[in-house]
Amino acid sequence: MASHTFLSLLLFYLYSFHLLRPIYCSFGSNGFETTSVPKEEEFSEELLLKPLPDYKVLAHFHFTSTSPPSSSNGKHHHLFPKSIAQLVKKYKIRELELSFTQGRWNYDRWGASDPLSTANGKPPGVELWALFDIPTKEEIDATWRNLTHSLSGLFCASINFLESSTSYSAPLWGFLPNNGDLRYGALPREAVCTENLTPWLKLLPCRDKAGIASLLDRPSIYRGHYHSQRLKLRSDGLNGIVIEQTLSVVLQPIDRTSWSMHQLFKKSLTGKCALAKSSKVFLEIEGTLVSQNENILELVGEADMVTNDQRDHSTIYQYNVERYSEHEALDIRVNWKKLLQVSFLQAPLHASRFLMGSGNERGSIAISLQSARNSTKGLYDNSKNCFTRVVIFQVVPWYVKVYYHTLRIYVDGAIRDAKDVVEKINVAPSEDKVSPGTLEMMLQFPCGMMSAALTLDFDKGFLHIDEYPPDANQGFDIPSALVSFPDFISRRIYPDSISSPLLQSYKGRNIVKSYTEVLLVPLTTPDFSMPYNVITFTCTVLALYFGSMVNVLRRRVSEEERLAKSKDKRKPGLIPLLISKISNKVRGIKEDSANQSQSSQPILGPKVVFKVVLIALIAVLGHYIFNSS
Repeated sequence: MASHTFLSLLLFYLYSFHLLRPIYCSFGSNGFETTSVPKEEEFSEELLLKPLPDYKVLAHFHFTSTSPPSSSNGKHHHLFPKSIAQLVKKYKIRELELSFTQGRWNYDRWGASDPLSTANGKPPGVELWALFDIPTKEEIDATWRNLTHSLSGLFCASINFLESSTSYSAPLWGFLPNNGDLRYGALPREAVCTENLTPWLKLLPCRDKAGIASLLDRPSIYRGHYHSQRLKLRSDGLNGIVIEQTLSVVLQPIDRTSWSMHQLFKKSLTGKCALAKSSKVFLEIEGTLVSQNENILELVGEADMVTNDQRDHSTIYQYNVERYSEHEALDIRVNWKKLLQVSFLQAPLHASRFLMGSGNERGSIAISLQSARNSTKGLYDNSKNCFTRVVIFQVVPWYVKVYYHTLRIYVDGAIRDAKDVVEKINVAPSEDKVSPGTLEMMLQFPCGMMSAALTLDFDKGFLHIDEYPPDANQGFDIPSALVSFPDFISRRIYPDSISSPLLQSYKGRNIVKSYTEVLLVPLTTPDFSMPYNVITFTCTVLALYFGSMVNVLRRRVSEEERLAKSKDKRKPGLIPLLISKISNKVRGIKEDSANQSQSSQPILGPKVVFKVVLIALIAVLGHYIFNSS
């Protein structure tokens, strides 16, 4: 009987589970409803190691998480981070990118035209931009403010400082072509530490407990010359949500002639994350090193696959992590046989930015462009072009009042008319304490140009004392400017036999771009110690004044007279009494008159009155000085 009851309950449970499971439907071409098998959530992990010309090593961690459309999986997720899905749904995000960067990418030595440097070379501090699927500008601004607070709590950072209208801008085409639904903000001074990395790792299914993420040793990462962690997501109704989590680190090996994975990360890779669909490690050797690979580099470790880019820009060595375990860990070793000076492909123009002028009133911002045409062969989309287009995007805080009509352009040392060089320009002047200034400008330079420079004059504004940061004397930061080259595309095409989200992103048409330095502008700062000095001086004077007045007004006269009489009643000795009587007789003064004169002395003498009046005058003078300051 018990067995029949157990079987009945089991059948009932299975039937209920079958009825409660979601049914995924779609409509066919004939309008009838048809069922389809839903896509599952997927997660992949990859690591790319790349030797750099200055004998450093670039380690690029790449994690991809995908989630089908929300109509198919509802509010439940198995691998995809639920917090990100809630953000996308609540704030109607179409595309978002958030980066935390420490250090600056060296475009001269580490490359500027390959897909990795183009996509992952980020400005120092925090950079955030988002595309919203919201119709009105007011709703977009309100959603942006709420989004900054959510991301600030999620990643334990000061992203909420971007909620103010003075901290973000709305570029139209200089940063990314859009329809006015893009918001961009940057915090150049934001520090990056493990408090930001820990919540970033919590978005991974295995966190840093297993798989490639287990190599993320905190001391090794933050000792690097460059560190940038990035979160990028795309959302649409067809493909769902796709998250790319990347971490790029430039490390310095102990021995620059030889390095291995264990030496770099102080850990061993013993297997993949159990929830990952694919787990791979790539070693990329640039074309300048591949041509002399046998003489320059020696690789220790048999690769599962070796493939070349169709343009011979690089060679990829692939290692499948699932083949390794705790008994046989994956440890790739690279030995430099010869120490040679080599360089990677550069951007068509090397961009740098600096300040000119002196003093606390005015100055100039200068952007210098130096030609690197010898290093950019083969990057043109169309060799018939006789000019190079450059797009400059720059955001300036409101207290740096830029005069855009003072734009001066120099080509090979000679000043040129702006009409001959500027193809398109969009300027949004700053408004005091309301919005920053935004400059979007497309320039057109001759093909044979060797150098160019742009200058803009500005005045330095004044801030209220409450608007200064704690370290105001250090100066104020102007975020990095973005310089992009629309005619130059960075891409790598590998055979379709390699299924890798990282290498698939290399195939995209990535525009070559680079970020300039962060500018430090000194502003006029008040003497923050002066209020303290005035308060201290005034309080001291008032304390002396009130102390003296209370002492005079609260003095007990009757008590003093009683004490004086008690002293008089004390009988002096025989000898002092005789001496006093003899002295009184000699001076002709009677004892009663002498005692009366001593008791009739006034309490408020002229000295006491003078002191009180003097203290009152000092207090009034101090109060007047305090109010006038």
